[in-house]
Amino acid sequence: MTVPAKIKREVASLREQIEHHNRLYHSLDTPEIPDADYDALLLRLEELEKEYDLATSDSPTQRVGSTPLSQFSQVTHEIAMLSLDKVFGEQELKDFENRIKKRLDSDEELAYSCEPKVDGVAVSLLYENGDLIRAATRGDGVTGEDITHNVRTIRSIPLQLSDVKKKSRLEVRGEIFLSKPGFEALNKRAQKEGTKIFVNPRNTAAGAVRQLDSKATAKIPLEMYCYSVGIVEGIKLPDELSGIFNELAGFGLPVNPDRKTEQGIDGCLDYCMSLLEKRNDLIYEIDGAVIKVDNLTTQRSLGQNAKSPRWAMAYKFPAEEKSTTVLDVEFQVGRTGTITPVARLDPVFVGGVTVSNTTLHNMDEIERLGLRIGDTVVVRRAGDVIPKVVKVLNPKENKKPRKIKLPAKCPACSSPIEKDGEVLFRCSAGIICPAQQKESIKHFASRTAMDIEGLGSKLVEQLVDEGLIESVADIYTLTTEQLADLERMGTKSAQNLVDAIVKSKKTTLPRFLFGLGIREVGDATALSLVNHFGDIDPIAAASPEELEKVADIGPIVAQHIAAFFGNRNNLALIKKLRKAGINWPSVDVSAAEKPLEGQTFVLTGTLEAMPRNEAKAQLLGLGAKVAGSVSKNTDCVVAGPGAGSKRTKAEELGVKIIDEGEFLAFLDDLS
Repeated sequence: MTVPAKIKREVASLREQIEHHNRLYHSLDTPEIPDADYDALLLRLEELEKEYDLATSDSPTQRVGSTPLSQFSQVTHEIAMLSLDKVFGEQELKDFENRIKKRLDSDEELAYSCEPKVDGVAVSLLYENGDLIRAATRGDGVTGEDITHNVRTIRSIPLQLSDVKKKSRLEVRGEIFLSKPGFEALNKRAQKEGTKIFVNPRNTAAGAVRQLDSKATAKIPLEMYCYSVGIVEGIKLPDELSGIFNELAGFGLPVNPDRKTEQGIDGCLDYCMSLLEKRNDLIYEIDGAVIKVDNLTTQRSLGQNAKSPRWAMAYKFPAEEKSTTVLDVEFQVGRTGTITPVARLDPVFVGGVTVSNTTLHNMDEIERLGLRIGDTVVVRRAGDVIPKVVKVLNPKENKKPRKIKLPAKCPACSSPIEKDGEVLFRCSAGIICPAQQKESIKHFASRTAMDIEGLGSKLVEQLVDEGLIESVADIYTLTTEQLADLERMGTKSAQNLVDAIVKSKKTTLPRFLFGLGIREVGDATALSLVNHFGDIDPIAAASPEELEKVADIGPIVAQHIAAFFGNRNNLALIKKLRKAGINWPSVDVSAAEKPLEGQTFVLTGTLEAMPRNEAKAQLLGLGAKVAGSVSKNTDCVVAGPGAGSKRTKAEELGVKIIDEGEFLAFLDDLS
């Protein structure tokens, strides 16, 4: 076959690009492009090599990763550490099983071992006679880097295995990672100490295992989950991967609690969809699921190709990072007058949604990124988290860069802009600014505040523009007749909204406080205020010094709260709202012991009858502690639909688990 010269050039260029990105990702831990962009390059190269028969033994499609760093001792893997092929959809996963059945010449249903694809660093641990003697990175799959000195600092990795016979060798393979809470705590510490802020958990973990000084690694709370074994000598292991995981756990090695064995590829698809739903509840980052034939004899029959096993497949979830272009930057006015830059993006599908704009937070963040209009950027979106620009790519390629400038006047009312603190800028007009007026009403009606169903963003803007409401108190004067006259409303919709407004009058004080939009007072702070003071009048009368006695309230937030309640207009607004019928139960803050004093609860899954922050408020009011994770000290887990790893952990520890119906009955019994 004659191969066109332009195809040869494209193949050569793709190989050069992929090798470049391989080294940045695997050896230097400084990736320039998102995983999705890398996958696209590799997929294009694979297609061209297959179509024009251009595959060579040194192509990036035939090997794994990159060469190890020269400053580390090199380790040759006795059994190669292969990478996994990837699929991105249901049919591709079914095709994977069809290939397996065709190779086995059998239609018999297979069992598969399924586990989350943890976003970390692949490593090999070698134990001799039960003692850890070596740890190595995957490297290029054949040769890795000796990282034993760093792995020994990871507390979840045993230095000696339990119940392992002498004269044995066991190679365990797994993924070293940094959990979400660990990453958050690490950056909080870095912020406090004024040191470098870490970009993401995966890069942080990769950098930590390659530290030359193990004392630096020890400061990073790394963890590991085992995913397979390599060398096995002098130890009898089961012939199923699922059984091997149980044996490894018995040796004291960490295995993923979210693994599962499924029958047939349809069972695997159900597992993948279930894992995708609870992705945000996991304590570690994942980018998909790994599906492996469970039986080891069958694995050996299927064998491998040049770089990956035929018996395993990675099912990739929608990308959480993609590259796109910044088309423009506009400035929006928030409900407290904060002027926020917002990037308008060339629309990109990332994390399961199409993203066309995202906040840039403040001018300092723009300066930190070195961002200009026209730049190509990496956008990250994880679950329901707001999309974020995390990096500028190849800024020199922006041929017509435009500098981003803060406007001199408020975009909504043309009032002067003034600086507030170190990084923020605000409109000087206050509540008379139409943008702040609308945003404060939207916030008050939102689900986490007064939860007025049907009073959405567009309707609020319409009501303000029509002159029907000027403040949140005016919501409670609206009539069915007024609303029915609005465009696209109608009598039934109008009555539904009036009913929702009436329903919102019966609320909780934390919701009401949060809805008032006091600066720096989120739902957690509102909850703390109520549990300390019990009702709104003592909160309004409290001095900044008294407010600082509340957990998690410092001098700045205390000043904001005191200033809010020191404003006569705000007090008049609250009086007007209470006169309109808004009411809430007060919280008992007496020194007497409360019924749940000393008990720890964990809320997980979706609570349908009672929002989670409301359930938390009730528990705190009854003296309970509400924790974010399950431990042996947890007294009870309230598990709604979609409860994931927290429920699993509770089951493993034998912690009491109740559903929402039982929880509501429990609260009724205590009242």
